Amino acid sequence: MALPPFTENGDLPVGVYRVSLQEILERFGAGSPHRRIIGFRLERIYRVASTTGHLARFVVFGSFITSKPEPNDVDAFMLMADEFNAELLSGEAQALFDHTAAQDQFGASVFWSRRLAVLGDEQQVIEDWQIKRDKTRRGIIEIVEVP
Repeated sequence: MALPPFTENGDLPVGVYRVSLQEILERFGAGSPHRRIIGFRLERIYRVASTTGHLARFVVFGSFITSKPEPNDVDAFMLMADEFNAELLSGEAQALFDHTAAQDQFGASVFWSRRLAVLGDEQQVIEDWQIKRDKTRRGIIEIVEVP
C-alpha cells in the first residue's frame, strides 16, 4: 500500500498503512540530518526486534511519521509471539524491551506485548495506536517484510 499525502494537520490520514522498512526510511528518514538520525534509530530497533525471532507485528506512530520537520523520537509498538520471553534476552535486545532503557539507548518510546496478552481482536489493538493524546485519530504504519 502506497503512503498517502499528509492531512492538513500534518498526519497521515486515518488507517494502518502496511509498508516496508525501506519505504518508511525513504519517506520519513530523509531530508534533514535530524530525520536521517531518527530513521537510523528506527532501522536499528526493527533489526534488533527481528533478531529475537519472535516479532509478530511492528507498528510505527508518532511525530516521526508526520510532516513535522524535527520529530521528537521514534514511537513503536511491537506485538511478540506468545513464547517470547524478554527475561532471556541480553545486550541491545534486553534494553529494547525495557521502556526506560529503550528511551535511553535507542532514543525511542517502545511499547510491546505478547499476542496472548491481547484481549479481543489483535487488529483492533493495532488500530488503537491511531488514537492521539487529544483523542483524535491519525494514520500509523505497520512494517511488513517485502517478499
